[in-house]
Amino acid sequence: MSADTAETTETTTLLKTPLHALHRRLGAKMAGFAGYDMPIQYPLGILKEHLHTRSAAGLFDVSHMGQAWLTGGDPAAALETLVPGELQALPPGRQRYTQFLNENGGILDDLMVTRAGDPLDHDGLFLVVNAACKEQDFNHIESRLAGSATLERITDRALIALQGPQAAAVLSTLAEPVGTMPFMSMTRIALADIDCLVSRSGYTGEDGYEISCPADAAEALADMLLAHEAVEPIGLGARDSLRLESGLCLYGHDIDETTTPVEGGLLWSIGKRRRAEGGFPGAAQVQAQIAGGVSRKRVGIRPEGRAPAREGVEILSADGEKIGVITSGGFGPTVGGPVAMGYVATAHAAADTPVSLLIRGKAMPATVCKLPFIEQRYYRG
Repeated sequence: MSADTAETTETTTLLKTPLHALHRRLGAKMAGFAGYDMPIQYPLGILKEHLHTRSAAGLFDVSHMGQAWLTGGDPAAALETLVPGELQALPPGRQRYTQFLNENGGILDDLMVTRAGDPLDHDGLFLVVNAACKEQDFNHIESRLAGSATLERITDRALIALQGPQAAAVLSTLAEPVGTMPFMSMTRIALADIDCLVSRSGYTGEDGYEISCPADAAEALADMLLAHEAVEPIGLGARDSLRLESGLCLYGHDIDETTTPVEGGLLWSIGKRRRAEGGFPGAAQVQAQIAGGVSRKRVGIRPEGRAPAREGVEILSADGEKIGVITSGGFGPTVGGPVAMGYVATAHAAADTPVSLLIRGKAMPATVCKLPFIEQRYYRG
């Protein structure tokens, strides 16, 4: 699932998540992000937080994200009029990644959708959307689906992510069945007598979980998880470097209203029936791109040397022609060097294509590469 748009700079009063006191107690460096006072890093530091998540387990506060239930006679059919994902065939308790699109096929936001049923003791769809977009997303749903579905905004639950190769072993100490949950599934289960919605998913490329729990129990649950030697608190700084190494898009950067799912390398998220039938905003544009190709593609970029290439850096061909732009970039601790993503003209999108990056007026050598930069280690059973 994606994270959020750029750091908040407004001087308005920042909102606090249910884990705000915990962050302060743990010595987090806090900053405004999507309107919330969020932990950027803890005393361990971004580099070590990143590597700890890759080797053990990291605990993330993602309570700023938007949670909601969509109910009605057929909420899956209703939501399919706004997104290209195949939702009607989604079995109870299974989860899917999709996007809200505009009439040109541009991405308004990306989101996670779970069909409820017996595993969740509910009859609707559970939605998780990005923090910076949640008000516009929820307003979009309510205005476009009025009369066919009802949105129930969830404001009394926190959202915690436990990510890393030891996440399953840790969470299984509170509820053994979570250890064998399939990837991209969700169940309703008690963790130490706390009523939780647990999904096996995340935003790091590692195995792990996202846990929706009552706001008033969030700190107690987080403390129980942090009591394990394998678990460290992880801030948004490492969350960003983890998702970048894993080739995962950040809304407002790697995808936005000017990019389509096809250009963004997200065609895998559009089911066969939806590709053929359409019936979602921008379907004609998406279908035309599937049939005829696109003029640009999202790719991985490996700069040579140690200097990272940040968002906005121009990408040049071997002949010095501008062929694209970096949308996310930084240091990849697991990779051991700088990594970046961006869009380039399709003719230059093949892996191993040499390019240059215009950094402070100087063309620096780099290479187009396949995404992700590291092996994704989602649980496959």
